[in-house]
Amino acid sequence: MYFLRLLRPTNLAIIAFTMYGTGWFLEYYTDCIGELWSIDFFLLVLSTVIIAGAGNIINDYFDIKADRVNKPDRMIIGKHVKRRVAIISHWFLNIVAFSIAVYLSWKFETFWYLFVHFMAINFLWFYSTNLKRGLLLGNIIVSVLTALVPILVGFYFFHLISTEHIQSGFHYQSINELIGSLAWIISGLGLFAFILNLAREITKDIQDVEGDKLLKAKTLPIVSGINAAKYFVVFILGVGSILLFGVLFYYLDIVLSHLTPGLIVLFFMIMSIFSLLLFDTDKGVRLTAVFLKLSMIAGLLVPIYIRLMETF
Repeated sequence: MYFLRLLRPTNLAIIAFTMYGTGWFLEYYTDCIGELWSIDFFLLVLSTVIIAGAGNIINDYFDIKADRVNKPDRMIIGKHVKRRVAIISHWFLNIVAFSIAVYLSWKFETFWYLFVHFMAINFLWFYSTNLKRGLLLGNIIVSVLTALVPILVGFYFFHLISTEHIQSGFHYQSINELIGSLAWIISGLGLFAFILNLAREITKDIQDVEGDKLLKAKTLPIVSGINAAKYFVVFILGVGSILLFGVLFYYLDIVLSHLTPGLIVLFFMIMSIFSLLLFDTDKGVRLTAVFLKLSMIAGLLVPIYIRLMETF
């Protein structure tokens, strides 16, 4: 039970849900119906989830000292799970995930899966050992890896596309037009995943200041001050809100019928900004953390909602 908690099953379930939700949308628009339930797509989701779980283990492994201050009641490694068991489990899971990447790269005749899996495994290791305590770089890397989740699904379906997959109902003139259209959609999902997660990572750093000081970390709220970190989060969310508003305004004719979750994402992003500006630090950061989670959940629903609207 404690080992499962170490993996953070809720977060892993969200990753799987994101990939299957995005895949459900893409199989419809690429006419690859049924591919969502193939063994290859399952293996892609499984390897991604495994790497994330291994990343959670190694993150807690190197955070024992800080966790004694930030969250002593939720400590697992060293208290319920032996350090040796944790590190061995971390490497075992990564080996399994990388083996799956070898298979997928061989199956689709591309080094893409090998590259992404290798990069993710190593970045998560270096994030936990060094980058997490640095100024912004660790936050950016985790956010990039988060953005790669829907992009991985996009590349999977792009590999499957051939001219006969194009649905005539969507009026695409060529395979390049279809790929270009889907690339914009997937890139957009990845971009907003990056923005929301970066804001969330810095918000977590604000909450963890006391424990991070014990590790002599140089996170943004420690180096520049908590107020500066708050305003930086406001800036990030402000830019994201403007971009999202522009997208929704551009597609105004279909917003209410197809992009309602996008409006919900925008609402919670704005609420996050107000929380940081109008309330004291503790209350504002707590509310922002909640609103950002709600924004992410609404964002996950965008591709699912669009397909439902197209289907019904």
